[in-house]
Amino acid sequence: MATTKLKKDAWRPYFDRVSKLLGGAKRAEVEVAALNLGDQIEAEWVPLTGIVYDPKDDLIEVVLEDLDHLIHRPREVFIDQEGVLLKSVEVIDESGVRQIIKLRDPLALPASEHAQH
Repeated sequence: MATTKLKKDAWRPYFDRVSKLLGGAKRAEVEVAALNLGDQIEAEWVPLTGIVYDPKDDLIEVVLEDLDHLIHRPREVFIDQEGVLLKSVEVIDESGVRQIIKLRDPLALPASEHAQH
């Protein structure tokens, strides 16, 4: 695993590229970690549609099925990538709150012999 800090000018093109490749094929868990809150799971392994950085509003939007997770005024973005596989994204906002988006492949169950048709 290699964690890399992204420069701010790379956020928008990087997340645009990630969003184009996603196509709902990954599931994500969103964890918010703050000293005053502890660790909170905001979304647990739901389909991820995309991640967008809007420089005008200084906002990162994590678009999930039935939920938009907004991160206002992000200060730092770290990615955990193994080769071409993106494992997670960690965003630290201006208050020092860590928001961790973990990615995984959706679980594909084999067809059951006993499935009803």
